[in-house]
Amino acid sequence: MQGRIVKGIAGFYYVFIPGVGILECKAKGIFRKNKLKPLVGDRVLVTLLNKEEKTGNIEEILERENELIRPAVANIDQALVVFALKSPEPNFNLLDRFLLMMKQKGLPCILAFNKADLVGEDRLAEIRSLYEKSGHPIFFISAKNEMGLLELKDALLGKITTLAGPSGVGKSSLINSLQTGVSMETGTVSEKIQRGKHTTRHSELIPIDEDSFILDTPGFTSLSVFNLEKEELESLYSEFEPYRKHCRFTPCSHTHEPDCAVKEALEQGEISRVRYENYQQIYEELKEKKKY
Repeated sequence: MQGRIVKGIAGFYYVFIPGVGILECKAKGIFRKNKLKPLVGDRVLVTLLNKEEKTGNIEEILERENELIRPAVANIDQALVVFALKSPEPNFNLLDRFLLMMKQKGLPCILAFNKADLVGEDRLAEIRSLYEKSGHPIFFISAKNEMGLLELKDALLGKITTLAGPSGVGKSSLINSLQTGVSMETGTVSEKIQRGKHTTRHSELIPIDEDSFILDTPGFTSLSVFNLEKEELESLYSEFEPYRKHCRFTPCSHTHEPDCAVKEALEQGEISRVRYENYQQIYEELKEKKKY
């Protein structure tokens, strides 16, 4: 049977098989011999050992589309960055760091602003204007009131999506809301995975339907990932793309050079000032880091 590893703890791998549920599996010794470790997100072929106890063996790891080292997961399709519109107020500098982190990892990224029921239309329009040219699809949602969730779920279907965002923005509520329709099955999954003495938080795939998963992981809470040169930063800002080729100097940092097309676009309101100021701050951080 073919399934997907949704969690791995202490040598046991929990494999989700559509129509069957979760099997608790061990990996064949040949994987260790070949120095190949099964990862959360792997598509695998398994043999059922005990139907009543739902145990099995992993026989084969199918070809990976991609692999991340930290967290150690495979076959991630995209990222969902979640921030609240209120309680707490959005920290746009922190938000941009999350977006940059995902771009560094080469992951397409969706931006969801939760708690949209707590603000007015003017605030929604203001936020949209800040990020509409960032290259990321934007969703305004309320996990509490299920506002905008159908549209967001459509963007997640058929994919493995890693979830990122600071604490207090409603990530857990969002996961629970997105599980509508598979709540009984995922409840069983959670009960089986969390039983016993294993209490350490691990990366975990949570099914929102039979072919769509959200990756809940502690690995994307860290923002110490800016392992890049300051000259590379501007390439991660999609809104600079139409203008950078018109700058007088190549390369151009878009900070102090004369005849900079990016700065001209900024003054004309074509580029978000909030995004540009965040770019400036992060650029200076990378510049100072280089000195040491």
